[in-house]
Amino acid sequence: MTLKDSTITKGFIAAAIANIGGVLIFSKFFTNSVISDFDPVVLSNFGLLMIVVWGFAYLSVSKHYSKIKWLVAVFAVEKLIYGVVWIKWLINNDLSAVYAKDTMAGVFYTVYGINDWIFFIFFLYVFLVLVFGKNK
Repeated sequence: MTLKDSTITKGFIAAAIANIGGVLIFSKFFTNSVISDFDPVVLSNFGLLMIVVWGFAYLSVSKHYSKIKWLVAVFAVEKLIYGVVWIKWLINNDLSAVYAKDTMAGVFYTVYGINDWIFFIFFLYVFLVLVFGKNK
């Protein structure tokens, strides 16, 4: 399977929107303390802000990704780390307790890792195409 360059660009933009929009909406513009209450290390307000920054990084390279294959690899590694952290969080925490305190925070904890796994696969795919094959 190959993706067109325009589709890959849209993938980077989608990753940016998911990070930036997702954090701003679910954290209620950094006012939803329930998110950081349940993971004060990874998802503190500072951690959430850094997720937004990653989103701007994806956006900034969306049309130039082919020139920065190793940065695309970094994006894949970053998403892999967040995906693993999410699974570990789900194993060690009670998602229903988050929903009991705040529905938006509950939805955030339900979907953020799914988002990370999807974009891990996307960034990994793009990196592998850039390294091993010509995308058409």
